[in-house]
Amino acid sequence: MIKIQNLMEDKPSENIALKAEHGLSFFVETAKHKFLFDCGASNSTLLNAHRLGVHLEQAQFAVCSHSHYDHAAGFRDIAEQQLAPQTLYTGPGFFQKKYAKDGIRYSDLSCGFDQAFLVKHHISHIEVNGLLKLDEGLWLIGNFPRKHSFETIPARFVKDTGAEFVTDDFSDEICLVMATSHGLVVLTGCSHPGILNIVTTVHERLKQSVYAVIGGTHLMEADQERIKLTFQELQNLGLKVAGFCHCSGAQAIEYLKDYPGLAGCRVTAGDSIFLKE
Repeated sequence: MIKIQNLMEDKPSENIALKAEHGLSFFVETAKHKFLFDCGASNSTLLNAHRLGVHLEQAQFAVCSHSHYDHAAGFRDIAEQQLAPQTLYTGPGFFQKKYAKDGIRYSDLSCGFDQAFLVKHHISHIEVNGLLKLDEGLWLIGNFPRKHSFETIPARFVKDTGAEFVTDDFSDEICLVMATSHGLVVLTGCSHPGILNIVTTVHERLKQSVYAVIGGTHLMEADQERIKLTFQELQNLGLKVAGFCHCSGAQAIEYLKDYPGLAGCRVTAGDSIFLKE
């Protein structure tokens, strides 16, 4: 049995002892592995893990889907409490500074730590560029071709290359994929490159249908037509189970609840999804 437990999300669940804040973090347990996928924005992820009885020190590795603070900054707090696993997987360019630009104002959205911090805490950093097999039936995937042109990235997101500010293409974003008897399960952080671009890439590289998508889909700024088309295309790729959250947007989550042929829900802080391996 796969258990995907949400440690941090924007909305609270029925467990009102937990904190909810803008961010995302999952603790995943399978028959062979325990790992952390995204770390939230702050030490609130630590508090929720404590309240839920989750032992972060048991994680074999951690993954940061991309370097925005709401997915990665919490890793610093976990490491400073000596609870971080000794291996961190990220995409390329993870430590570039990222901003939201509004006129002449630049709001720092970066992870808040660097390579030196990882060295200080004896944490190995492994960069994922394309497809990395972690174990049988377990992969990290990045470098997503833009096949669906309507999946655009807002122009306000920029990054500092050291020489200039450029539009952020989110080339650092990665997803995690698990194989099950029903098909592939995809964990996503924000899906800035486009949830369809991500799922299509997973399907094409692993030659299997995508049974479940759990995480953020960044449909919060999508209109109804794009949302409808997204759901249709996801079903064409095999989707049967969807747990959307964080940046997915209220409209997409409402659309998900009654979509024919899908078992869907919003995943909130403290919620778990159980899937057969």
